[in-house]
Amino acid sequence: MVHVRDRHWAEEIADEILKQGRGPHEISTGISPSGEIHIGNLREVITADVVYRVLKERGVEVTLDYVADNFDPLRKVYPFLDASVYTGHIGKPLSEFPCPCGGHPSYAAHFLEPFLASLERLRIKVKVHFADQMYKSGLLVPQIIQALRGRDAIARILHECTGRHVEPEWSPFNPICGTCGRMTGTLVAGFSERDKTVDYTCPCGGRGTVSMRGGGKLTWRVDWPARWARLPVTIEPFGKDHATRGGSYDTGALICREVFKAPPPFPVTYEWISFKGKGELKKSKGNILSVHRMLEVVPPEILRYMIVKTRPMRSIGFDPGLPLLALVDEFDDAASRGRDPRALQLAGADQFTPVGVPFRHLVNVVQMADFDLDQAVVILKRNNYPVADAAALKERAGYAIRWLREFAPPEVKFSVERTLPAAASGLDGGQRAFLARLASALRPGMNGEAIHALVYDLAKEAGLEKATAAFEAIYLAFLGQPKGPRAGWFLAFLERDFTIARLREAGRAAA
Repeated sequence: MVHVRDRHWAEEIADEILKQGRGPHEISTGISPSGEIHIGNLREVITADVVYRVLKERGVEVTLDYVADNFDPLRKVYPFLDASVYTGHIGKPLSEFPCPCGGHPSYAAHFLEPFLASLERLRIKVKVHFADQMYKSGLLVPQIIQALRGRDAIARILHECTGRHVEPEWSPFNPICGTCGRMTGTLVAGFSERDKTVDYTCPCGGRGTVSMRGGGKLTWRVDWPARWARLPVTIEPFGKDHATRGGSYDTGALICREVFKAPPPFPVTYEWISFKGKGELKKSKGNILSVHRMLEVVPPEILRYMIVKTRPMRSIGFDPGLPLLALVDEFDDAASRGRDPRALQLAGADQFTPVGVPFRHLVNVVQMADFDLDQAVVILKRNNYPVADAAALKERAGYAIRWLREFAPPEVKFSVERTLPAAASGLDGGQRAFLARLASALRPGMNGEAIHALVYDLAKEAGLEKATAAFEAIYLAFLGQPKGPRAGWFLAFLERDFTIARLREAGRAAA
């Protein structure tokens, strides 16, 4: 029977987009860099990139931009900030006060630079728009004037969509106070279309006039549709929170049409990525797993694959612990067997060099090699793994080492002791007899499966009631702990003479 594979979700989205016209199209994505940019945000930009690639393949004129919302105000002192330093900056634009490390031009740049570098590693090419420059250059002045003129229409739309009545003094524009530098408490007292200025008062006692060129910012629900109209944006992915009835997209679409006289973009809604055991990823809660940190422990094509293979409105549960090993091996298996070729192509599998060793094995091998990559290659070759590209293997082994240091649970960590561990003195007579029999029974060339079966047989011969006692004896003799990796494969990966000598020594020492 011939099975017709399902079309990739990006193909279906492209079909819907092209029903509305062939472009040119502008896909936009972005984030406010108020803290580390986490992998939850990565779903948005990868979704945008995949749709962009499919449209390009179809010959559509399309661009992909990334709006860095660095002109947003600092909302609060997040858990990762020093309150004594940053309390005074609450309400100021992120681009206008110093970064935490002192090595970047601004607070916003401190978090944006590593993320933009991560996009390059993920082979995502974007045209970056910095919000502060969009405002300071005057790009958004026409939309600021339209918003100030249409203040009552915007207030009506917000009420109709959300049920919220705005205060009489509310304005869609937040001036930056020249006295305290904040924009979160200022009130608009008037504006001049001719001079392109806005008059304001501030709770700090400050008052004055600011230019529409960088002297303030449109509020979020107005800023978003203003960008849609100005760039203009025809396609935008966003999280399901913005897609709720009366949410940011609903209000933005009406504001875009009625106030800015432009069509809203085609919406691509996605579910969130949840961090196993932590729930929703939110920097406001200090619950962060940054993109650049994850790229240290998982190759970029695999991080892309996790998102590309999953339909946008299906949630992704991400666990950087043991389940991450399964994700890497799932990708390797799909790539080697040619499964789900479209998802692999869009994930960047063409840049992937197969290494022929499961990631789970590499995690054990690098520990047996005491994190020496050259020795890891020796161990694998000794066990007949086809090491065709030693450089690619070492690169993948490097990821395994960083995963062990960053995210591995204690039960998978071990160290092969160079001398007999003191814990071996606790072996009983049955365990000693088992180790002696195992030392005599090991033969050159035995693989992990054969040794594993041998352990069960010899445990019975030694009179051990349970095979677990045999495995415990092995781990105590080599690791000094009662648990470890699968024993048969573990012993097969060790150098044979060392293995036999240690088994004999453990038996004698215990006796």
